[in-house]
Amino acid sequence: MKNLSLVFFLSITSLSFGQTKFNATLKKQLDSVYVLDQKYRQAMTEISNPAKRDSIAKSLSIPPEQLMGYFNSRQQPLDSVNMVFIEKILNKYGYPGKSLVGMPTNEAAWNVIQHSPKIAQYLSVIEKAAKRDELPFNLYAIMLDRELMKQGKEQVYGSQIMGKKMKNGQFEMFVWPIKEPETVNERRKEAGFELTVEENAKRLNTKYRIVKMDEVK
Repeated sequence: MKNLSLVFFLSITSLSFGQTKFNATLKKQLDSVYVLDQKYRQAMTEISNPAKRDSIAKSLSIPPEQLMGYFNSRQQPLDSVNMVFIEKILNKYGYPGKSLVGMPTNEAAWNVIQHSPKIAQYLSVIEKAAKRDELPFNLYAIMLDRELMKQGKEQVYGSQIMGKKMKNGQFEMFVWPIKEPETVNERRKEAGFELTVEENAKRLNTKYRIVKMDEVK
């Protein structure tokens, strides 16, 4: 009886590990998904540089001010197709983390969700994956900040940048208001961010200052 119990335990354990066994086929699929996710996003980043923007506009014979719309209109259908695939994967496996697909492929599904209108629906899935070390925790932090900004609330980690016309009538690029900004860099460090909020803003060509919610409402 004792031996039978041991065999049963080993069988259950084997099944449990089998659920997170590396899946090479899924890894290849997700790598392809990531390529589609980034297909036009690199160009959308580059057009923030005036010199590159003019060069890209000239090569496409498009007015510079129409470039963002041009690339967005081509990226959105890819995003929709990607999200349909990712939802099927989530339903079948849960979040496809590093145990299942390795690194950096474990970030592919995160990118697709981050670029979708369904962050609120899957934020808890991302949180669980991050807490289980299947995904870098700072990616959960970035997604949380984006959802809070979308809801018109203060972000926690200072990862989100916004550009809009302020109450004074001037257009400004700024770091979206942060809850308890005086301790944000401590939270960023704990979450795994390498840069301070000031350094991150500079990386994004934005001068950091503390912005209050009443300035952006």
